[in-house]
Amino acid sequence: MSKLPDHLDIHLIRILYLLLCEKNVSRVALKLNQPQPSISASLRKLRELTGDPLLVRGARGMVPTQHGESLLKPAKRILDETERLFVHKTAFVPQDASRTFHIAAPDYMNTPFFLELVSRMRRESPKSRIVIHALGPETDYVRLLSDGELDLVIANWDEPPQHLHLSKLFDDPIVCLMRADSAYAKRTASDAMTVEDYLSLPHVAPWQVLPGYHGIIEAYLDRQNMRRNVVVESAYFGMLPYMAAQTDLVLTTGRQFALFYEKTLALKSFTLPIKFPPMRFYQLWHERVHQATEHKWLREQVGLVAKAMVK
Repeated sequence: MSKLPDHLDIHLIRILYLLLCEKNVSRVALKLNQPQPSISASLRKLRELTGDPLLVRGARGMVPTQHGESLLKPAKRILDETERLFVHKTAFVPQDASRTFHIAAPDYMNTPFFLELVSRMRRESPKSRIVIHALGPETDYVRLLSDGELDLVIANWDEPPQHLHLSKLFDDPIVCLMRADSAYAKRTASDAMTVEDYLSLPHVAPWQVLPGYHGIIEAYLDRQNMRRNVVVESAYFGMLPYMAAQTDLVLTTGRQFALFYEKTLALKSFTLPIKFPPMRFYQLWHERVHQATEHKWLREQVGLVAKAMVK
């Protein structure tokens, strides 16, 4: 690279390519609408740069030297690649696009949301691929977004990084979920759950979602100087409803998540005596894709699914 001239004009490479193709200075001058002396001067410069005559006299005019012949394909490749650099980006057409979208979310994101999102994207962009990534304490999602390895993060943490773009999706009220035939579930409606009841019941809870952060339930209780009786913690949120269905454990979660498992397992959700703030779900993305048409389309699909979820 150090042997390259400080100012290598792409036009000079175009002249090199045309000279090797046309093998005639006058024809190249006509093609480029330049005077013949100018093309002859460029040929002299090219000979100086390459240390080779490039074109020599043959029986029927000029012919490329062996070295000149070897430069034909590299010159064309450079011109083709340069042209691609400045081609206007074509519009994103979902039905025709073959794009791979990378979306990350914690596994407590309710199942119906992603079922509907995948279904919608399969309808709207059937040639595209969708990769759903897990989010855990070890996931550096900020770096993955900035490096382009993730397109979008869907989450509900208290304080997302301020330098990322954020769009709110929906609020999900917090309820508790327990076995439908548990002792508490059989209590009469007039015997409402008290704060003491809730805190003393045996709870199952997710392990750290992010380093040092156990989620909005624990964060809120800490602010209120309250502590619940967590007897089981699991890094696998999808296991928690099944644990609650088979034991006396109580699971505190969003209503959308709870409703899904009420339909599939012998579980029942209850209103809580503590006024937890709702789970506020949002989507996050990096500035590098903020204006990209396909990313705008992706965020729109996520937003439409979220809007349908809360109707």
